[in-house]
Amino acid sequence: MKIHQFEDVNLSHYSYALVSEGEMIVIDPARDPKPYFAFAEENQARIVGVIETHPHADFVSSHLEIHQTTGAPIYVSRLLGAAYSHQPVDDGNQIKVGQTTLKILFTPGHSPDSISIVAYDKDRPVAVFTGDTLFIGDCGRPDLREHAGNIQVDRQKQARQMYHSLREKLLSLPDPVKVYPAHGAGTLCGKGLKDASHSTIGAEKLSNWSLQPMEEDEFVNRLLDSQPFIPAYFPFDVEINRKGAPPLQQSLARIPIHNTQPALQNNIPIIDVRPESEFKAGFLPNAINLMEDTRFETWLGTLIEPQQPFYLAASNMPQLHRVLYRIAKIGYEPQVVSAFVMKQGLLQMPDLDIRAFRQHPEQYTIVDVRDNNEVQERRIFSHALHIPLQELKQRLHEIPANKPVVVHCAGGFRSAAAASLLYPAFKDKTPVYDLSVAIKDF
Repeated sequence: MKIHQFEDVNLSHYSYALVSEGEMIVIDPARDPKPYFAFAEENQARIVGVIETHPHADFVSSHLEIHQTTGAPIYVSRLLGAAYSHQPVDDGNQIKVGQTTLKILFTPGHSPDSISIVAYDKDRPVAVFTGDTLFIGDCGRPDLREHAGNIQVDRQKQARQMYHSLREKLLSLPDPVKVYPAHGAGTLCGKGLKDASHSTIGAEKLSNWSLQPMEEDEFVNRLLDSQPFIPAYFPFDVEINRKGAPPLQQSLARIPIHNTQPALQNNIPIIDVRPESEFKAGFLPNAINLMEDTRFETWLGTLIEPQQPFYLAASNMPQLHRVLYRIAKIGYEPQVVSAFVMKQGLLQMPDLDIRAFRQHPEQYTIVDVRDNNEVQERRIFSHALHIPLQELKQRLHEIPANKPVVVHCAGGFRSAAAASLLYPAFKDKTPVYDLSVAIKDF
């Protein structure tokens, strides 16, 4: 048996291939199926199945495309309500891959249709693929399926299911069993994940808060407390994954691509992924400066609503294609009206006089767009108005226009987006400045 872990750093997503005796099964695949096809070819293996541990909220899976390309069946929980050809599985069912036996565990809690998969070497369990049920140092959040998916369940009920799934199913496995989750640190599907990509049941028993002895009510309260925000695209992706996404390259090929700026409709936003310096020097009305950064996908799916049309502007053609690929990872590629290389727009955003700001910060309205936990840990400016970026569009009315506005985050990515969102609302009232990376000096 050979287990290979694939990582998507931008989405903190792990997927897997398990190979045994010339057969291979893929678990929780990312949107692009090519890495799995290549791995199968390298290992002279035939893909004989795809398993989805649940319909993912934070990325679009290629399970349907793999099935359409190879004919391999898709295994999902019988509760998932899949709208594509699939093989429903339930607790205790088994799947053979070469000489390896995979046993299904029904582990609801993150979602009502979550499963985990135990891999056996002969009669000995050696690994468990836990999806979003058990992470390294944490467990999956229980509040993503209140308004999404085939089955919609209250977060309290889900949290209680998680308590029992962890204790009655996963903790019953031997200590040496390796734990392979679907996500690592940085995901919004949990709140306290460690940086490690895998672990063991024994190690998690010692260090994972969710596996420690405690009463059910205490567990529920701790699990529900301080979960991160839910991006707008999460319920949308649950539904895409329940129905199955179209083939990646076929979907990307439908997007009109231009070497120069085409005619644009005034009421459609532009996602401008150029560096902040290029954006400030010349941008277009309705442009949001969402730079090509690690968390681009998450913030695109937060600031742009599902089904909302938008344009994509980039510095050059290679960047344009890179970003379109990343847009497709959350299933937003049908929303791209067109994508084009941006030279320079007519609007400009002034640079902040850092010296004047440092000497008299009280002469500015400072807007802190970091998350709540970041502000609780350290408030950089005592008189700053705190509005997390994900809430900014709905709370513009809270920002006074009697002084110049200075926006900051922790490193410059979110503040660039925030300043570009504020610009149209304040351009005729007061200047808007982005403190950008200079925040690191405060």
